[in-house]
Amino acid sequence: MLLFLAAVLAGCAGNARLKEVRALAAEAPKLNGYIELSQRYRDTYEREKPYLAPAADKREQAIDAERRAAYPDLVAIHEAVTAYLRTLGKLAGGDQFDPGDAIKDVAKGIKAWPDTGLTDRHVNAVSGLARAIARVATGRAQDQAVQEMLRDGDEPLRDSLDAMSTVLRYYDKHHDNEQAIVIGMLETEIPFADKPQDRLLAALAKAHRHEKLNEYRLLGRRHTLVRQNVQAIRERHEALVRSLEPASPQPAARVAANQGAQP
Repeated sequence: MLLFLAAVLAGCAGNARLKEVRALAAEAPKLNGYIELSQRYRDTYEREKPYLAPAADKREQAIDAERRAAYPDLVAIHEAVTAYLRTLGKLAGGDQFDPGDAIKDVAKGIKAWPDTGLTDRHVNAVSGLARAIARVATGRAQDQAVQEMLRDGDEPLRDSLDAMSTVLRYYDKHHDNEQAIVIGMLETEIPFADKPQDRLLAALAKAHRHEKLNEYRLLGRRHTLVRQNVQAIRERHEALVRSLEPASPQPAARVAANQGAQP
């Protein structure tokens, strides 16, 4: 009877865990704001160009090339995290899910960009997520397979989300710098449009400045929301990991098989 009750309780805990995992996976689209802000970062020069002096324009062209070179690696972090969450959600739903070779290719190609805060630790974390996805054991009991994936993905997901948070802080500073360039130029030039024939030009410039200030204010809120969403995903995953049952020792043959499956 006691064994039966223990089995029932374990089954209930497993069902609750699978439900929580599916709920976590459903939150993955909230990370899409990271992609939007990455695209905005990539396209900075196009927005700044009308407000740049010739010397500044030449400098910003070189920086623009660096931004565009870094962009694929910056968004690869998001691709790895969302692939992990989708795989985890599918596994918790009892479905087999094969992300294909795309995630492996992402993990192989990504490199560090120290200026943005993206370090080798973050790069290794993306590779760790790829390995966690590759090791999904769909033939095992569903709850046990989910638990294994949560354990495998714990550290690399934390580090990958830390990478996203670090890059988002860099975007935030970059956003402030762009605002200083654009608004600074407008506030410098508007007072010189004080002649009667420049009245319309001054009015248009003031209206444009007001629009840009609103744009940057709303973007500041967007930055805050995206950082909060990243932190929320991290906290939910960590809570799931803390709730796991103690891991049972793996047979030596299975350990060797898992190590052999690593990309």
